[in-house]
Amino acid sequence: MIKKLSQTNKETATEIRSVFQVSYTVEAELLKAIDFPPLKRPLESFIHSDNIFFGYIKNNELAAVVEIHHTAKQTHIQSLVVAPKFFRQGIASQLMEFVFNTFDSNLFMVETGVANGPATTLYLKSGFKEVKQWETDHGIRKIRFERRIDI
Repeated sequence: MIKKLSQTNKETATEIRSVFQVSYTVEAELLKAIDFPPLKRPLESFIHSDNIFFGYIKNNELAAVVEIHHTAKQTHIQSLVVAPKFFRQGIASQLMEFVFNTFDSNLFMVETGVANGPATTLYLKSGFKEVKQWETDHGIRKIRFERRIDI
């Protein structure tokens, strides 16, 4: 089940952050990152975020979270994280379809580390196209994907 999360609630924000932490720990390993900024994100940045958060609930547990920044012109998937114990169950794909069906945009964007094979595979399967790559200040090579939809 996918539901909107109220990240302004401290308990909910704590649950969201917990899923981010366990997921981004795996991504940092995939990217061989020593300094990985997403792991440093404080609880307060979730609580005070203007982004929209949706959670995938499985067995009464928050299994995955997608964080969205939506404007009239575009939808940016800021983060899509799945707790490792729920990997390879199709949850990320379901969240992607949910985003496409929920947000009325003709441009969807997402970024990840180049070495994050599972994320890259998901985005390509979801109809995204690579638009650019670059090096970050933290020594991580990133990739940006876009999906355009004619409305």
